[in-house]
Amino acid sequence: MTADAPRPFPDIPHDVHKIHIIGICGTGMGSLAAMLKERGFTVRGSDAMAYPPMSTWLEDRGIEIMQPYAESNLDWNPDLVVVGNVCRAVYPDAVAMRERGFPHLSFPETLRHFFMRETRNLVITGTHGKTTTTSMVAWILTHAGLDPSFMVGGITGNFGSNYRLGAGDAFVVEGDEYDTAYFDKVPKFWHYAPFRATINNIEFDHADIYPDVDAIEDVFRKLVDLIEADGTLWVNGDDPRTLAVSDASAARRRTFGMGAHNDLRSHDVEYGTWGARCSVALDGRPLGRFELPLMGEFNVRNMLGATAICLDEGVDVDTIRAAFAAFRPTRKRQELVGVVNDIAVYDDFAHHPTAVKATMDAMRAQFPDRRIWAIFEAKSNTSRRRVFQDEYPAGFAAADHVILSKPWKKDEGLSDEELLDIDELADTIRALGPPTELIAEVDAIVDRVAAAAAPGDVIVGLSGSAFGGLHPKLVDALQRRFS
Repeated sequence: MTADAPRPFPDIPHDVHKIHIIGICGTGMGSLAAMLKERGFTVRGSDAMAYPPMSTWLEDRGIEIMQPYAESNLDWNPDLVVVGNVCRAVYPDAVAMRERGFPHLSFPETLRHFFMRETRNLVITGTHGKTTTTSMVAWILTHAGLDPSFMVGGITGNFGSNYRLGAGDAFVVEGDEYDTAYFDKVPKFWHYAPFRATINNIEFDHADIYPDVDAIEDVFRKLVDLIEADGTLWVNGDDPRTLAVSDASAARRRTFGMGAHNDLRSHDVEYGTWGARCSVALDGRPLGRFELPLMGEFNVRNMLGATAICLDEGVDVDTIRAAFAAFRPTRKRQELVGVVNDIAVYDDFAHHPTAVKATMDAMRAQFPDRRIWAIFEAKSNTSRRRVFQDEYPAGFAAADHVILSKPWKKDEGLSDEELLDIDELADTIRALGPPTELIAEVDAIVDRVAAAAAPGDVIVGLSGSAFGGLHPKLVDALQRRFS
């Protein structure tokens, strides 16, 4: 459960030069380290272990990694310590930090303090679609010549990075409702001082932190309270929860979505091999036909949210439309990893049941006559829990063949009754129609699919992680088979 409010911002020396990062090998923490290095700070960090690609990425930027965690990691006497979410209070680096009195910040405190205090902050939030929408906004503003800074939770297709420090006055950031550090147990987005924000949707997620969706709604209400009165808030007008949490907004609240009641809406949507096309209207005024090289209704909604923010930023419609036509998907969001003998392998981040269904429905709409394999890994803190046992099966109904790997299990004190029952899930999916297999290990999944796949098949690996290298391994195995 989160705290009621962020802690008072601590006293930080004015002459910070040396910064140590605990948990530096996480994607977000590694990028933060590179941003600080780019701003002229001396940066080192520590982690339990370091391996490519993050280890080599940091080394290429001259950032030293100390491993494993140890009190001696702080012997270089940094001026400031940044503590990642992965770090627990009992870790040796954290113990040494407190005992020696080093000033310390969480990830979002650091991002705000060093990069977002003088900028106009555009915060993209919601249970689903944050990463893609943030990437869209960053790309449109860049395409418009506004040179924004951004931080996003994935590797963007247009920039090849998850961050950028621009010279413009806007900072685009993915606003996550997950908490931050053991001493800063509040949602990341409470730290970002939003001037403009979107709420794409609200559902129950992060079951390791929030007891129910009501608690999640509460943290979004507090986010809405943070938006300045002269700022703007755009919410999904087709989602009752986003409307409920934003009804007392001091900033001007407007809606986007597919329904005719929305201020910004799409209609006459077409889906095809090119992605999606739709007509867009603002306050009943046609803005023309938009084309997006992404699949699915959910990406049309993401497009609308990004359009709304960029219109408020003063970008003209023609520039927005041209930027979308040139938009490239973020890594692990419907990412086409490879095509071998007309067999397409996709990587997608979907692991929440709503995201799984949206992705599989989009794949079926895109490939109505092709055999679709869905391969699923339950690894996130929520997907491994039984909380969504009954919601998952419908998401796989659009597939022709389903393979479930073993749920990832870590030592966190959860009983077997609290964990997802993978055998029951397989039985329920089979009852809906798709043949469903349980294959525990990634290499065995690769062997099975590579041997059975036929030209024309579409294979979608669904996971909130790297899935043990499933996707490149599968492409390699198919290349060997058909060489």
